[in-house]
Amino acid sequence: MIYHFMGIKFKKMKLSAFAALMSLATALMFHFPFYRYILDNVDGDFNGAVIVASLTAILFIANYFAFYLVLWLGRAVGRALAAAAFILNAVTLYFINTYDVIIDDTMMGNVFNTNYAEATSYWSVAALLYIVLMGVIPAVIVLCIRIDFGSFKRFAVHIGTSLALLAAICLGNMSNWMWIDKNSTVMGSLILPWSYVVNTFRYYGSQKAVNRQEIPLPNAVLTDNDREVMVLVIGESARRDHFSLYGYDRQTNPLLEKTPGVRAFKANSAATYTTAGVKAILSYKDTDELYEILPNYLYRNGVEVIWRTSNWGQPPLHIDNYREIWDIADKEGLDSEYDENLLHGLWDEVRSSAREKVLVILHTSISHGPSYDRKYPPQFRKWTPVPETVEMSKCPADQLVNAYDNGILYTDSILAGIIDELKSFDGYRTGLIYVSDHGESLGENGLYMHGVPISIAPAEQYEIPFIVWTSDSVQEYEDSDLLSQYHVFHSVLRFFGVSSPVYNEELDIFK
Repeated sequence: MIYHFMGIKFKKMKLSAFAALMSLATALMFHFPFYRYILDNVDGDFNGAVIVASLTAILFIANYFAFYLVLWLGRAVGRALAAAAFILNAVTLYFINTYDVIIDDTMMGNVFNTNYAEATSYWSVAALLYIVLMGVIPAVIVLCIRIDFGSFKRFAVHIGTSLALLAAICLGNMSNWMWIDKNSTVMGSLILPWSYVVNTFRYYGSQKAVNRQEIPLPNAVLTDNDREVMVLVIGESARRDHFSLYGYDRQTNPLLEKTPGVRAFKANSAATYTTAGVKAILSYKDTDELYEILPNYLYRNGVEVIWRTSNWGQPPLHIDNYREIWDIADKEGLDSEYDENLLHGLWDEVRSSAREKVLVILHTSISHGPSYDRKYPPQFRKWTPVPETVEMSKCPADQLVNAYDNGILYTDSILAGIIDELKSFDGYRTGLIYVSDHGESLGENGLYMHGVPISIAPAEQYEIPFIVWTSDSVQEYEDSDLLSQYHVFHSVLRFFGVSSPVYNEELDIFK
C-alpha cells in the first residue's frame, strides 16, 4: 500500500514491523541502566550469559506484545499512547540516570503528590535534551508513519506467538527464578514503560485502600487545665549523621549545642518518602489502616491545633487553623522559599488562643533536594562552594555536602529560635519535638535523595534525628537506644496530660 507525504511516496509499514522497530528502539534508548544492573549482578559464567540473553529477549518480546496490542486495538488512540510512551520514557530515564531513583509505587506517589515548586526544581538543560532528543523526536516519527494494521487473523497469530515465546523463555529459566526474584525490585523499576505504568496502578490501588474514611480513635480526656504549648517540627530529608548533636565533625548545630535542656535521641523512620513518614509521625501505631491522626484527635478533644507548612504529603486534616507558607508570604510580602517565615505572626496567634493547650505543627522543607542551596538565606552559606546544577550525579561530592550541611545549620537556627520564643511564654509549660520524615542520600553508593524501598534502603535514608526540649528543667526521659516516629504521638499525649485508651507508655519518651 502506497501513501504520499510532501510529494514523496511511502509504503505503509506493517504493524508487526512497526511494533518490532519501536520495541528495538525502546530497548536500545531507554534500558542502559537495566542492562548495567544485570551485568553488575550476574556471574561471569555460562548461566550468567543465559540470564542476560533471556531477560533481553523477554524485554523485547514484552514491549513488542504491548505495542502491537495497543496499536491494533487503539488505532489512532494507540498511536498517541505509543508516542506519549517515548516522551514519558525520556523523562523517566532522565530521573533514573540523574538521581538513581527506583520507580516503584511509592515513587509514583511522590510524582503525583509533589507540588509545582518542588517539581520544577529538578529540571535542567539536560532534562530538556532528554525530552526533545529521546522523547519528542521519536514521538513525532511514531505519529507520522502510516501503518498497515492487517487482519484479525494476523493480529491473533502475532499476539499468540508473543505470549508463547514469553512463556517458553520463562519456563526455560526456572532454575534462575531465585536470582530473578532476588533482583526483581530494582530490575522492575528500570523496565520502561512498564515500571511507571504498572506502579501507577499499584499506587492508586493502594491510595484507594488508604483513603477510605478515617477510623476514629476512642474519646480522650484532658486531665488538667494547665497552660501548655508544644511545637512539633516535622523535618524534611534530614539525616541524623549530619547533625553535630550526634557527633558530626562539622558544627552544624552550634546553637542547639549551647541550649540547656536539649536532648537528642537516635531514631529510625518508618519509610523513605514523605507521605508515609509524616503519617507515621502522626499515627498512634504502625498500621496500614488510616486511623485518626494526632492533630485531628487532639483538636477533637479540646486542644488548639495550628498547622503551618512549606511542604505536602500529610494525611487529611480536620482542623480549623491550617496555613501554607505561600499564603503567608503573599499576604506579608515575604520570600516563600525560607521556612523561617512559617513563624511569622505565629506567637501572637498562640497567645491569643482561647484554649489552654496548644499544639503547633510546622512541616518544613529545608533539606529536600536537589536544590539544597535554595532553601536557606545567604548568611547560612557557611560551607562553600555549593553546586551550580540540580544534576546531583554531576556535582562534586564535597559541594553537595556543603549545600546540605548549610541547610542543617539553618534548621539549627530555626529550632533554637523557637526554643528562645517558647522560653518567653510566662505561665506556660512549653516544649519542642523535632523529627524528620526520612533521611537523604548524598551520593553514597551512587544514590541520591531518598525513596529507596525501606527493605533495601541504605542507613542514610532512614536514620533520622529526634530532638526534644521542654521548659520543665526537671523533666526526665526514658532511656532508649533507638526511637521510632510512633513515639511522637504518645509523647505529645503525655505532655498535654491527655488520658486516652490508645496511649502506649512504651512509646512515650517522658518519664
